[in-house]
Amino acid sequence: MATVHIDRLLETCIRTGASDIHIHVGRPPVLRIDGRLRPLETKSLEPEDTSAIMKSVTPERNQQELQEEGGTDYGFAFGDKGRFRVSVFRQKGNVSMVLRLIPSKILTFDEIGLPAITRALCRRPRGLFLVTGPTGSGKTTTLATMLDFINREVGDRHIISIEDPIEYYHTHHKCCFTQREVGVDVPSFAEALRRSLRMDPDVILVGEMRDLETMEAAIRAAETGHLVFATLHTTGAQGTINRIIDAFPVNQQEQIRVQLSTNLLAVLSQTLLPKKNGGRIAAYEFLVITPAISNLIRENKTYRIDSAIQTGKKFGMQLLDDHLWQIYDTGIVDAEECVERARNPNEFQLKVEAKLKGVSVGAMLGKGPRLEEQKLLEETKG
Repeated sequence: MATVHIDRLLETCIRTGASDIHIHVGRPPVLRIDGRLRPLETKSLEPEDTSAIMKSVTPERNQQELQEEGGTDYGFAFGDKGRFRVSVFRQKGNVSMVLRLIPSKILTFDEIGLPAITRALCRRPRGLFLVTGPTGSGKTTTLATMLDFINREVGDRHIISIEDPIEYYHTHHKCCFTQREVGVDVPSFAEALRRSLRMDPDVILVGEMRDLETMEAAIRAAETGHLVFATLHTTGAQGTINRIIDAFPVNQQEQIRVQLSTNLLAVLSQTLLPKKNGGRIAAYEFLVITPAISNLIRENKTYRIDSAIQTGKKFGMQLLDDHLWQIYDTGIVDAEECVERARNPNEFQLKVEAKLKGVSVGAMLGKGPRLEEQKLLEETKG
């Protein structure tokens, strides 16, 4: 019974374009569609329902891990219809699950709207490229696109991806492609990174830099002549760099600043927004390391990085809030969605209000009176 139920549920997820399925005791299954949670019109699940669903799709090894540690993560294929990344956990003594649909098709640079300079950076022989953002912001999709580009267009590389779990399956094209799953093929990200250096790699993907040991290993791999991609759950380029430096003991931070200044290639920070007409769109903040920005990192002046991004548009750089404004200004998304995700929500809200009042674009972008001053002027006139 559970197998039939889960099959119907997975098919519904794929058919509706949902990104996730939530399974909890005491309520019907819930789909996340365009970022919104939508419960199905079925009966609420009982403890035996969630347990049976879990057992129908969860490998024995992961069931054992759930029993011993209270949670487990894995991936599985739903025939040839799609792959799912699964998180199983216990709450209030009952089994709960969240299943994320992994699209079978790897998107292109143009389809996900990546800055054009990203292609050139993917051709670089060495360095550290960070993709950051909150959970569910599309980091895995972005990285899959980059690795697929290297695999199909660049070629002559041995690519090693370290993931937990493996989401997109890559095949050999112009590159040798090795995919290793933490907990299945290797015990940890840090250990996998150490071992990968003995496997003649050219490109290494670290699915997540979860701890200091993994950060050290990723920086070292880039320093020793490899192109390394990695993710962090941070927002904004400046915050990402500070997060890495602050993770190290104070007596090591100066050394890490030097290592980052010489090995970091770029930071791509992203978030997903629901579009007015359905579907979702990504907004990006993009930092490309230039000699000037390298000096800022080395000299502990990361507070000036946002200004450097604003003046670095010719290199393809952009601030997240500027990209959010472009998306809003073209009418693709609602203002509320952009304000919610903006790094400076108050300033973004003022720009929205100014636009609605008919204030010139020049004023909104700082070419006229500052918005705060404009608002005060209007209030004094009233």
